[in-house]
Amino acid sequence: MHKLHEIQEKPKRAFLVSILNGDINDEAMCRELEGLCITLDLAIITHEKIRVREKTAKFGMGSGKTESISEKAAELKADLMVFNWNPTPSQQRNWEALSGIPVLDRQELIIRIFADRASTKEAELQVSLARLTYFLPRLTHKYIDLSRQRGGRYGTKGAGETKFETDRRKIEKRITLLEKEIEQVSKQRQMQRRQRERTGIPVCAIVGYTNAGKSSLLNALTGADVHIQDKLFVTLDAVTRRFQPAPGVNVLLTDTVGFIRELPHSLIKAFRSTLEEATLANLLINILDATAPDIESNYETTISVLRELGAQDIPMITLLNKIDQLPDQKAALEELLNLFPGSIAVSAKLGTGLDDLKVRIVSMLGV
Repeated sequence: MHKLHEIQEKPKRAFLVSILNGDINDEAMCRELEGLCITLDLAIITHEKIRVREKTAKFGMGSGKTESISEKAAELKADLMVFNWNPTPSQQRNWEALSGIPVLDRQELIIRIFADRASTKEAELQVSLARLTYFLPRLTHKYIDLSRQRGGRYGTKGAGETKFETDRRKIEKRITLLEKEIEQVSKQRQMQRRQRERTGIPVCAIVGYTNAGKSSLLNALTGADVHIQDKLFVTLDAVTRRFQPAPGVNVLLTDTVGFIRELPHSLIKAFRSTLEEATLANLLINILDATAPDIESNYETTISVLRELGAQDIPMITLLNKIDQLPDQKAALEELLNLFPGSIAVSAKLGTGLDDLKVRIVSMLGV
């Protein structure tokens, strides 16, 4: 009798290419690109970091550099190339024609992750809209299926499945239908908000950079069981739970989708109804990963997204999370507290500092 062996598909071999602009965000963007690839279970074979002197309309860089990168990708037997910038649809097609392999940009990586994480009807609708909006001008883009590696929805049949239809009219029609469905879901969410408002219970929204510990904080404060994982964009849906920061004081605490540098506008637009949870809150809790090397940049990104949403004037508490993971806790913490005056140092995992947070919430809400 022959034994049956499960055949597991090998991770796709990714050749990463980053253009350095000479600013302080260069290394942050490079690390973030690697983090996005790891979240998609891609095997990073190398990360080429280059400076571009000559920018051309065809490839976004000179022909010599272009050919060198393409040849190296072939030598390393890469399955795909991943860029930290967003080439135009025509540039993407040119790169794919030259290299013979799919080319993914940063936007597509994020959309793929969102597609894999979507677990509710609203999230699936929103991701489908963002995905189709992105792919509409890229109908000849080489498609590479990554969904089998993670069991996700990307490239599988389901809500919004029109990836293999190359007819622009059909895709545009599907986009229109998705927009109407999302509008209907948004109306339902607004009704739920109005019901909450009638109760008079104040709302606190947890915001911050992806993987900073928002869901861990919600779980620690409310006893919820929101799934947590040390990867990017684990939570896509706004989750609201009731908790008492002090005896007899009821507050609604909402976990929101994480922010990231240069979040694709198609995703901001698609997830606007979910992100609106932050704009309608009485108080924002901005959570930062104290161990992140790019903590200042992460903070600025969060503030920038809040400004874009129109939530910049809502009172805010800044948290420094994961202090239990700081190598030299005392010295590092002192430096961070000087960098972010008035912030509260916490560990959502161990519960450290959460009593101080509850006192601050009660004080700022005036309840």
